[in-house]
Amino acid sequence: MPNWLLPENIADVLPSEARKIEELRRRLLDNFRLYGYEMVMPPLLEYLESLLTGAGQDTDLRTFKLVDQLSGRTLGVRADMTTQVARIDAHLLNRASVTRLCYAGSVLHTRPTGLHATREPIQIGAEIYGHAGLEADAEIQELALNSLALAGMRTIRLDLCHVGVLRAIIANDAAAKRDEAQLFALLQAKDVPGLQEITATYQEGTRAALLALPNLYGDISVIARARITLPALPGIAQALDELQALVELAAGHEGAAVTIDLADLRGYHYHSGVMFSAYVPGLPNAVVRGGRYDHVGEAFGRARPATGFSLDLRELARLMPGAERKRAILAPWGRDAGLREKIAQLRQAGEIVIQSLPGHEHDQDEFDCDRALDFSNGNWIIKNLG
Repeated sequence: MPNWLLPENIADVLPSEARKIEELRRRLLDNFRLYGYEMVMPPLLEYLESLLTGAGQDTDLRTFKLVDQLSGRTLGVRADMTTQVARIDAHLLNRASVTRLCYAGSVLHTRPTGLHATREPIQIGAEIYGHAGLEADAEIQELALNSLALAGMRTIRLDLCHVGVLRAIIANDAAAKRDEAQLFALLQAKDVPGLQEITATYQEGTRAALLALPNLYGDISVIARARITLPALPGIAQALDELQALVELAAGHEGAAVTIDLADLRGYHYHSGVMFSAYVPGLPNAVVRGGRYDHVGEAFGRARPATGFSLDLRELARLMPGAERKRAILAPWGRDAGLREKIAQLRQAGEIVIQSLPGHEHDQDEFDCDRALDFSNGNWIIKNLG
């Protein structure tokens, strides 16, 4: 095997693509800052039990594991940064007030999460801790949509769900609660025959509600249909009210089409309230995933309401137009003090100045050198190259 080959679904990022990713990262982090989010940098490795605390089984399966040569304990390479940030909020910051945190960094997956997906995403996200109200969910949803707009996405489909619906349906049915994990998988797959089989022994009302969920998807009218079709339980009413409010807020975002899918329960065991996914043309997978996860902090010994979202910068950058070559100034290589001073002044002013090495005066593939430094009348001046 040639020694330059990389593992499957692992790839180098070349200059033009790397520049797109980095510029997008800076743009999003600067925007997070405008909302009051503070940046944190969790470690790439943690003890496995800490890394998986509060996470679901899917995170365990996606996590690379290895043995620490210093302690002999099992380490995990992070597959998701959300629980790490929750740990930072719960233990290191330990604030009583509302805390807004953001992050950006590589994560590693044992398997790709979708068609053509990389196993080394660059994850960026934002989280709010300490507020259980719908206002935090609304802010996170707005920030997620604005992030896609900053990446140039003009057509966005926002898909909303709420785990409170399923939990309210099965709360008073012991058989249904026993089969919760199986119900979750069948609903996510919209496997109606499987649902019919597993619910045969359930209470009549529970069975009817579960069989109705796979068909409760579509535009905002789904909420009204759900109020008629599903049992009049307080938990269901609260979940539908929250979805209604968030749909109305998202509808005001230019280019966003909002859909409801009450059976789309990805991350069901991880989340505790509203969940959302965002889709854009050109990608088969959701480009943004987010929602409320109030119970993760409990696993770290400090219960904190929490909601947030994350996205993969590499995947999103692939949809953006190719980066234009940056304008630059070409300068000769030399020891002249005036030349070095002029180059330093231009770079301090934000100009890209490339000193051409002898014999390589025209090797500037990634830059458009439309100007050059020229020595004239005892001064170094900028000359247009046409």
